[in-house]
Amino acid sequence: MEHQIECEKCGKKFSSKESLEQHFNAKHIQSHAEHKKTRKKMPVLKYSIIAILIIVGIILLSRIFESNAPDSSSNQLYPANSITHAHGLAVDVADSSKLYIATHHGLLVLLNDKELYAVGKSIDDYMGFTPHPANSQILFSSGHPSRGGNIGFQMSEDGGFNWKKVSLGFDGPVDFHAMAISPANPNIVYGWYKGTLQRSDNVGKSWKIINSNLPQIVFLAAHPKDENIVYAATIKGLMASKDKGLNWDYLSDNLKGFITLSGFAVNPQNPSEMISYSGKLGLAKSADGGITWRSIGEKFNGETPLYLAYDKQNPKNVYTVTEKQKIYKSTDEGNTWSAIY
Repeated sequence: MEHQIECEKCGKKFSSKESLEQHFNAKHIQSHAEHKKTRKKMPVLKYSIIAILIIVGIILLSRIFESNAPDSSSNQLYPANSITHAHGLAVDVADSSKLYIATHHGLLVLLNDKELYAVGKSIDDYMGFTPHPANSQILFSSGHPSRGGNIGFQMSEDGGFNWKKVSLGFDGPVDFHAMAISPANPNIVYGWYKGTLQRSDNVGKSWKIINSNLPQIVFLAAHPKDENIVYAATIKGLMASKDKGLNWDYLSDNLKGFITLSGFAVNPQNPSEMISYSGKLGLAKSADGGITWRSIGEKFNGETPLYLAYDKQNPKNVYTVTEKQKIYKSTDEGNTWSAIY
């Protein structure tokens, strides 16, 4: 019988050493080389995939940051044709030529009593609106986003062009229909939501309910020089609190009862002087901190003032916006008025 040589790798038998060597070189050494080559390729492929994933991640993150960054095109004023459903009124604390009107479709500014512009591109509904009492670039608002839902409490640090959420409010996101910040202590902010008065002591970062037994509040105003005093124009009259909103009393018998008190403002330089509009007295002024009131007799062409605002730089200038979305101005502390827009 012919002697055969067995391959140690696969067990196959060959009749000669030469045949075995040819088989071994062809089958085992070549396949081993290919295996090593494949193993060398594997890490390269692995690292290539990782690199691709990193690049894709960087691109996605950059797009996210871009979407969250302020749109430079929104930092502009856009001509506006009319005021739609005003919810708030305030004169710029540093520039008397700017009158802000918070509306159902964004923030407007009336420049020099004649030119109306939309501030940025936002068309959110600002049901609650109040400016910072000292920094003209800081504004606060609440209400509804244009896409629906509630805003919570937000602020702008660039004069209303861009907004960022500060908090949801208590049991929020809230939709404050009335808001006020204390000029005496700007850390204190008040908001009216779902029949409760809320207060923040840290510029809106956190909130607590301080009173749930008040009549419906139409407007809030804080005392310009005493952080403990806050006023509320309600559907039952003008009320005041001397302990930061915890306890309340009616301020005057002249403005008490179901009188439809719609507008109220305190002179920022002389808190004893106030102005209001109600169904009982019409436009009225007080010179003794709201205890007694004197009717002015201004009829505003049959329109009803909704909001009143003093000019902090020159309190002789007072503004109002009516239910007809018209702007009136007084230059003699509210005694006489002219339609300006």
